[in-house]
Amino acid sequence: MRIGFWSDKEYFLDRMNLRELTAAYFQYYAIAAYIAVSLVTGGIVLWGLATAAAPLWGVMASIIATIVIYPAVWYVLHRYVLHSKYMWKHPLTAGVWKRIHYDHHCDPNNLKVLFGALYTTLPTVAVATMPVGFALGGEYGALAALCTGAVTTCFYEFFHCIEHLGYAPSWGWVREMKKTHMAHHFHNENGNYGITNFLWDKVLGTFYEGAKDKPKSMTVFNLGYDEEVANLYPYVSRLTPNWPYNTNPVHRKREAAALKSAAE
Repeated sequence: MRIGFWSDKEYFLDRMNLRELTAAYFQYYAIAAYIAVSLVTGGIVLWGLATAAAPLWGVMASIIATIVIYPAVWYVLHRYVLHSKYMWKHPLTAGVWKRIHYDHHCDPNNLKVLFGALYTTLPTVAVATMPVGFALGGEYGALAALCTGAVTTCFYEFFHCIEHLGYAPSWGWVREMKKTHMAHHFHNENGNYGITNFLWDKVLGTFYEGAKDKPKSMTVFNLGYDEEVANLYPYVSRLTPNWPYNTNPVHRKREAAALKSAAE
């Protein structure tokens, strides 16, 4: 979808500052949808609390439970689903995998493929949070959990964007977060799955600080989907313009600059 601010511009985070990112962020349709969901569900829950229809402790427990389980859910999905080898093997899942993960690793600073797709992210948040909320607080607990999940997604997406901005954040903890995530994108994709929260990486032994701790991966940009794999499972390659192409974004920029220079 292309709406308003997003209609006819390219957004590359390594060429943007925080102000430009913020303007683009709040006008992206998926973020607007998460905010709308949080306002509607949060409003219903607040009305329920004000009229004593919603159980206070059930709602509070639902919010806390969502905050606790959210990073665990995204760790599991990132490590065992998005970095799996089966989504590209089937025509029904190959397009989804390309949109929400392959394109992001091929072009890590392209904002248009950094955001999770609304049609995959919002249902995932709902499935991950609402049953727990319902168990703890009934219907209002489920809505409180969904509201918390939507708000948390907004924060995760924003800090994920900041990790890809071409500058060193002034806050030390954000710098460390950025360094860790950049290692996942530019050094070795087999670790640091937490994106913005690396607690479960540390618990499960997939955390590493930098290049000295893990060998360089030859598949960090294509996630293993190369020409040999594409011959067997061509679904992603058919959806990729100019296939095959150099998946290393740094090398692609050099190639493009050389072609431009030669043309001039």
